[in-house]
Amino acid sequence: MEIRCIRGVDEETWKNFKALAEKNNLKMSLLLKMMIKEMENKSKNFWGRILNDEKNLSESEAEDLLKDVEKSRKERGFRE
Repeated sequence: MEIRCIRGVDEETWKNFKALAEKNNLKMSLLLKMMIKEMENKSKNFWGRILNDEKNLSESEAEDLLKDVEKSRKERGFRE
């Protein structure tokens, strides 16, 4: 078994992590793997909702908005 180090973990957090593993009758390594897996799933679900949800603007509204932004950028001397 190889020993790893997690920097920046204070004593309180470490004790809570150990207690959570003990409370659920899990090894700490398994609990950490489960936590990572859960966070990965939450991240995928979040971006799935963002990218595949209903559109906030119709196509024509989006085109009008892009035209307004382009006009505003030209007026103020920004790059296109």
